[in-house]
Amino acid sequence: MALFVLAFAALMAYKTYPYLGFEKGVEFLSTKSEETNDHPVFRLGFYVHITSSLVVLLAGLLQFIPFLAAKGPQLHRRLGKVYIVGILGLAAPSGLILAYFANGGLVSQVGFTLQCLVWWLCTWKAYRAARQRHWPMHVDWMLRSFAVTLAALALRSESYLMYYLLETKPIETYLTVTWLSWVGNLILMEILLEVGVGRYFLRQFSGKLIGKLAA
Repeated sequence: MALFVLAFAALMAYKTYPYLGFEKGVEFLSTKSEETNDHPVFRLGFYVHITSSLVVLLAGLLQFIPFLAAKGPQLHRRLGKVYIVGILGLAAPSGLILAYFANGGLVSQVGFTLQCLVWWLCTWKAYRAARQRHWPMHVDWMLRSFAVTLAALALRSESYLMYYLLETKPIETYLTVTWLSWVGNLILMEILLEVGVGRYFLRQFSGKLIGKLAA
């Protein structure tokens, strides 16, 4: 799974590169009207979102690799700060801007807005649990937060499967994955939490790491 996410992160970095010239009408931006492309708030939200989302994807993934956690608490803390600040201060707020300008009308606008709000809330609760040194709750909420972080991966994977295998229409595909990508991930994560994935990671990070984090 980690290798799959890393491969996706590499793909996202490759996809992000064409936008760094700040040209209008490139790739995804070609689906937006000229008025939207010229809107300064949209452009600010777009560039903040694509860059910060890539950073938090990598920072989140690295936190769940036990080998890196065993290196000590300092790396875990730093990655956690990058992840939390990246979502709370950059990725989720900028996502709300993009949700306002989303294609597909009210259905997609509401879907993306709720995704950003849930993403922000899960991350905030993970942060609060860490501050209170409630490690089981911290791990559970971090897993929920990362499930929403992976909605970008799910959205693209589900779009491909629906369009090419189920042969759904483009607008049907888009409106479905707008919701399925993050709601489906959260449902799957709740099932995994019920069968003990949170306890597994807690055991992996227990001992030296948890002890020092609690110090």
